[in-house]
Amino acid sequence: MKVLVETSARHVHVTQEHLEALFGKGFELTVKKELSQPGQFASNERVTVVGPKKELANVSILGPVRSASQVELSLTDARSIGIAAPVRESGDIAGSAGCKLVGPAGEVELTEGVIAAKRHIHMTPADAEKAGVKDKDVVKVSCGGNDRKLVFDDVVIRVSEKFATAMHIDTDESNAAGGANEGEIILG
Repeated sequence: MKVLVETSARHVHVTQEHLEALFGKGFELTVKKELSQPGQFASNERVTVVGPKKELANVSILGPVRSASQVELSLTDARSIGIAAPVRESGDIAGSAGCKLVGPAGEVELTEGVIAAKRHIHMTPADAEKAGVKDKDVVKVSCGGNDRKLVFDDVVIRVSEKFATAMHIDTDESNAAGGANEGEIILG
């Protein structure tokens, strides 16, 4: 089965409490662009992510707000600012590295929450059935071209009626695959 491959650049998810600490009491995210996953959006709001070595300015906040704040970086980004970010599924932040977030109205010190997102495929239940996979299965995906063809291993399947079918990789992985925008799931 072929699947859309999307590159997920560095971004931040925040709680309402942290959003207000960064941008002011009662602040709400404003939509810049809808994302492929239903209800998700890139906001107009940006923060600076500060690590022990340096900082990354102008990092997008994705909405809507979440129950826990999380920073998703490529491994290259994380190393450049001095953070050892574990590769994890989104939301699995327990025991991960921390950082400081700086906004126009204040700062938030995260004690954990910095990860490199594990490559994954969001799938609708119908597409998962058609592909012969289920939630939490792990597959390989062949993608790339123009002398950059490769096979991604350890790709987690995530199935929900709330999803649109698409594979998400970070900028390091996208660059390795020559900016691939389509992949083919390999079972077995």
